[in-house]
Amino acid sequence: MPFDIGSIRNVAVIAHGGAGKTSLVEAMLFDSGSIDRLGSALEGTTTTDFEPEEIQRKITIISSLAFLSWKDHRVNLMDTPGFINFIEDARGSLRVADGAVVIVSALSGVKGETEKLWNYVDEFNIPRVVFVNKMDRESASFLMALRDLEKVFGTEAIPLAMPLGEGEGLQGVVDLIGMKAYKFDGGMAVESEIPPEAKDAAGEYRKKLVEKAAEFDDALLEKYLEGGELSNEEIKRGLRKGSLERKYIPVICGSAVKNIGVHQLLDAMALCLASPADMAGIMPAKGKNPKDGSEIQRKPDEKEPFSAYVFKTIADPFAGKLSMFRVYSGTLKADSNAYNTVTGARERIGQIFYLQGKKQVPAQSVGPGEIAVVAKLKETNTGDTLSDESGPIVFDKMKFAEPMISYAIEPKSRGDEDKVSTGIQRILDEDPTLRFHRDEETKEMLISGMGQVHLEVTMERLKRKFGVEVLMKSPKIPYKETIKAAARAQGRYKKQSGGKGQYGDCWIEVEPLPKGGGFEFVNKVVGGAIPRQYIPAIEKGIVEAMREGITAGYPLVDIKVTVYDGSYHAVDSSEMAFKIAGSFAIKKAAVDARPIILEPVMKVEVTLPEESLGAVIGDLNSKRGKVQGMEQARGSQRVAALVPMAEMLTYATQLHSLTSGRGVYSMEFSSYEEVPAHIAQKLIAERQKKAEEK
Repeated sequence: MPFDIGSIRNVAVIAHGGAGKTSLVEAMLFDSGSIDRLGSALEGTTTTDFEPEEIQRKITIISSLAFLSWKDHRVNLMDTPGFINFIEDARGSLRVADGAVVIVSALSGVKGETEKLWNYVDEFNIPRVVFVNKMDRESASFLMALRDLEKVFGTEAIPLAMPLGEGEGLQGVVDLIGMKAYKFDGGMAVESEIPPEAKDAAGEYRKKLVEKAAEFDDALLEKYLEGGELSNEEIKRGLRKGSLERKYIPVICGSAVKNIGVHQLLDAMALCLASPADMAGIMPAKGKNPKDGSEIQRKPDEKEPFSAYVFKTIADPFAGKLSMFRVYSGTLKADSNAYNTVTGARERIGQIFYLQGKKQVPAQSVGPGEIAVVAKLKETNTGDTLSDESGPIVFDKMKFAEPMISYAIEPKSRGDEDKVSTGIQRILDEDPTLRFHRDEETKEMLISGMGQVHLEVTMERLKRKFGVEVLMKSPKIPYKETIKAAARAQGRYKKQSGGKGQYGDCWIEVEPLPKGGGFEFVNKVVGGAIPRQYIPAIEKGIVEAMREGITAGYPLVDIKVTVYDGSYHAVDSSEMAFKIAGSFAIKKAAVDARPIILEPVMKVEVTLPEESLGAVIGDLNSKRGKVQGMEQARGSQRVAALVPMAEMLTYATQLHSLTSGRGVYSMEFSSYEEVPAHIAQKLIAERQKKAEEK
């Protein structure tokens, strides 16, 4: 039986790696009675980190699902990765969430990954609650975390609960709405009066909270200004309205590992986060009619035609493909049919499940706002839309970031090439940030991903799931080529060797496009100098030659090509001849257009101990890095720099050495910039050497 839509909370738990997301999810499941034993992330016994690679590395690698009931609310939880190599997976989960719990450490405050995830939450207009974790740790500071939140995100942070003590003295929390203290013993909350030493601070926080609640509701504000006391229900009404409009940051605090403050967090999620019905008013579910392209909207109503978005796929060698989906309208029943509006396939729906980590819980039907899983859909992938065939809709597909780094791979055992390809294709189904292809020039199999750890984990999964081991060779930097000037050239292909000949002739002009401009092709041929049917062949020849590059074998980008003249032969001309002529023309023109090589430059953020600052900055400078700024964090420094990707491939090891293991960094793509002349010459020489070896 589908749940009442107003009671559903679809919540993504997000934070930087190591912040305690999985421990917090485990505590929520335990406190709600959904599980009867509290697992440990360190021991690898939690509900949501169950993949062997996660247990071994002690980090979340893929988003996983769990669910609980709390005070008449159905909460669907998504435990997401925070490690930078896997952070796009968290973004995929936020696509279907209606709320987010953002964990901030009471030790380190807001980290670079947290900012990135916060921006993802903004992208989808999702209300959020912040949980200040690790309040039980030495040097924890609730006040510091609040100030950091406000400083980084520019929004007022309003505690709904405050800590009773800090560090080893943490006893529990004060609920600032009900003005009661909750002391925790083994995760059990015992309600009591607020201790005398905490009353003043609680009073100050409470006053601020009531003012803020009144501010969001005109009737409450009028009552408050006239000196009237607001009831707890009125305060909750104002706080909920302000949270859904993202006018402030609701904050709870505690310790996930010691299960302190988790009850208050669950209450805050029910109060401050949106239901699917609320989100329909904030960000309606809009899509396109696949028949005519017109925009249509789906309301979260059982009477509407069924529609759902597939946001994640898991390739299971035993259970087959599992498709996770979010229902936006209508109802889906077990043992029924659904229509994939992207592929045009009619899919047979067998059993429907809720997931509690890896445990499957059967469901007879799922309604609006629900998140569930179905197995063995034959032609449905991540990003596809399922709907009623009589009322089709296509929701926009999620666009994930492009891969950052590539490695060449080869099987350890000869003859396993097909097994590698088959296994990786299955893994590609579940990880849209991976790319895999065979380089026609080098005959190498290339795998591309978000970082070295991402690709190492992929290879581990390939071995575990599909029984094939591979060797990874040094990464290839995705250099590109472009031009800096305009030039003209003729491409002429003539072949006569008995029988029908080949003839194609074209004149083109090339000119640079702005950075990120891609490729533009313009036909300005007049007077029939080249028949219209041969123009696409010229473009095809140009595009294929651009893939091979001009000077160093890297793809040619950001270029406009105009074909403006040429000639043809009534008998000997063909599409193939003009395709070859087009490739000749672009190669000649680009050489005269001041070709340059571009390299990917990364935005790097390093957090390090104060005493390592000089060594780290010196090292970044030696890597052709440009330091963009420094910021003092609590007990550490944060350095932002732009550094070429080629210089960052082994940075994790180097930073570990420079900072005695205390430094951490995050890295994301920034832009493509021109390679210095001496490096360009080296790349060109390598290309020539390979050509000679062939």
